[in-house]
Amino acid sequence: MGRVQYNSNDIDLIARMIRAEAEGEGKLGMLMVGNTIVNRAVADCLDFRDVRSIRDVIFQTQGGNYSFEAVQKGNLFYNPARDLERDLARKLVKYWRQHPSKYSLWYFNPYGPCPPTWYGQPFTGQYKQHCYYEPVANTCDSAYR
Repeated sequence: MGRVQYNSNDIDLIARMIRAEAEGEGKLGMLMVGNTIVNRAVADCLDFRDVRSIRDVIFQTQGGNYSFEAVQKGNLFYNPARDLERDLARKLVKYWRQHPSKYSLWYFNPYGPCPPTWYGQPFTGQYKQHCYYEPVANTCDSAYR
């Protein structure tokens, strides 16, 4: 058992997403992005009440758009998963968590400095080009499981 239920298709989805979103940030950068994906599947609050699986998280739509830009227009996301990213995905679903993405439910890659909040949620830190945000205190206890 791990942090979230998963199957081999979920591992491939995470692997494809972390490559598409953060390949240029190395293994640690891909793990940080992937941790946010797993956190969303675990969290039962805010924008993530109706996403219970990795597939739900990856293909979630908000405001008529996919939550992850790579799903909508990312060529890399639609390439087959590779062994390196699959290995990272397995770590993520089983146990991996690290600051600043440890409890993050959001990340993004701004064109400038990380803003202090993102959709009203506090900034927790930056790794390379990605800024990470976790829920406002006492609004999502399940994110901290």
